[in-house]
Amino acid sequence: MAATIVGCVTIYLVAGGVVGVAFLFLGIDRIDSAARGSYAFRPLLLPGLTLLWPFVAVRWIAIVRTQT
Repeated sequence: MAATIVGCVTIYLVAGGVVGVAFLFLGIDRIDSAARGSYAFRPLLLPGLTLLWPFVAVRWIAIVRTQT
């Protein structure tokens, strides 16, 4: 049982890391115009993005759909 929980948490965090890094490089400029050109604070966002990645992904997809 513990191995299953650890495996699920690991998958969740890996997916969060992938979405977080992709968002920092590709999507943050679309969501927050004040983030353009300020690269020093972006690594500080990664832990929060990793934990909250489903919300970030939904918001990012909604923004992309409204811009096209």
